Amino acid sequence: MDENEDFTFSIQDSKAAYVLSNVAEVVERILTFVPTKSLLRIASVCRLWRNCARRVLRTQQQLTWVSACGSSNTEAHALCNVLAEEVEKVFLLPKTVLAMVDCEAFTGQAYCYRQNKAKKSRHSPDTVEELNLLFPKGCDIMGIATPGIVLTPSGSCSSPPQEYQEGEAGFAIMFPSMEGVHIKPFHFCKRSISPTALKEAGLVENPELRVVLMFVYEAYKSGGTHFLDQLLKPLAKSRALIAGGLVESVFCPPRHCCSQGSYGVVGLALSGPKVQGASVLLDQDISNPKAAEATIRRLKAAKIPERNTLGFMFACVGRGQNYYSNQSNVEADAFHKVFPNTPLFGLFGNGEIGCDRIIKDDYTLCDTDRDNLQHEYTTVMTLVHLG
Repeated sequence: MDENEDFTFSIQDSKAAYVLSNVAEVVERILTFVPTKSLLRIASVCRLWRNCARRVLRTQQQLTWVSACGSSNTEAHALCNVLAEEVEKVFLLPKTVLAMVDCEAFTGQAYCYRQNKAKKSRHSPDTVEELNLLFPKGCDIMGIATPGIVLTPSGSCSSPPQEYQEGEAGFAIMFPSMEGVHIKPFHFCKRSISPTALKEAGLVENPELRVVLMFVYEAYKSGGTHFLDQLLKPLAKSRALIAGGLVESVFCPPRHCCSQGSYGVVGLALSGPKVQGASVLLDQDISNPKAAEATIRRLKAAKIPERNTLGFMFACVGRGQNYYSNQSNVEADAFHKVFPNTPLFGLFGNGEIGCDRIIKDDYTLCDTDRDNLQHEYTTVMTLVHLG
């Protein structure tokens, strides 16, 4: 009886081995349930598995993100701790990463406050290198530190977004390579900015340009205003959606041409036929939840699909809870009420970049004040769709 059972099992094992070694459809189906890091390891087993893994990777074009909040018990920022675990579980191959953290904790100030002696700043080269090692070689990582963070908790697009004007918080959005979408990072300082550089970055004379997300750092320093004008004037003439803010600092990519403490800008130029964008400006007159919701609801006119769509909120540090008579999370809640299945991310910064810009079917429904893209005490609420 035992010999017959062993024989039966050996036949079953041999059948399974044959299927897994020869039937691509079965192997490919199984690999769709395997996280990307494990998938890349599996691809080295044999030619069949490598080809199946490549096909699976090409189909994984759903945006994903990792968020973190609350004090970390280690030297690393809470986002770095969570990323180290969660990046093992993602089902895409990151091509571009946009990370934002609160500047107080990431520069080490909060850590120094909690401990008598801080071993190292969270903004140290070691921390940045650890972040780089989490992602594949060739992945473009953009890291921004800013006074406040807006994030959607990891796990579900329908999770209510949260505004964090105090405390440790951060997020990392991972963009895969997507058909019909081209994401090009850019980084300029006072020495590297020029009309030629803007053209090479795809920011001017680019008919495919649809959305520009830009983050200016150290703009309050002497010469910062002129630098910002050099950026915004040519961009205001384009048909692209421009949105972003003035932030505290940038920790990735590393600076090569300008010294620490000088002003500059980083951002993402999003081009391609499958990219769509729309934004509205919540100006200083918007000071109650009902008015905020009514303004955000105007984004519905753009008819942007929900799938692979992100919301971005770029708000002034002067807004938030104090601006709305001690009511917290007003603008994030308003966005979630209007777009319950769209994750929202963003920042509280030292100035906002953007305007009302809503286009449907190549027809401009709203396009106000394109010459004035820079604001104070406002919120730029933006939708970005990527295929």
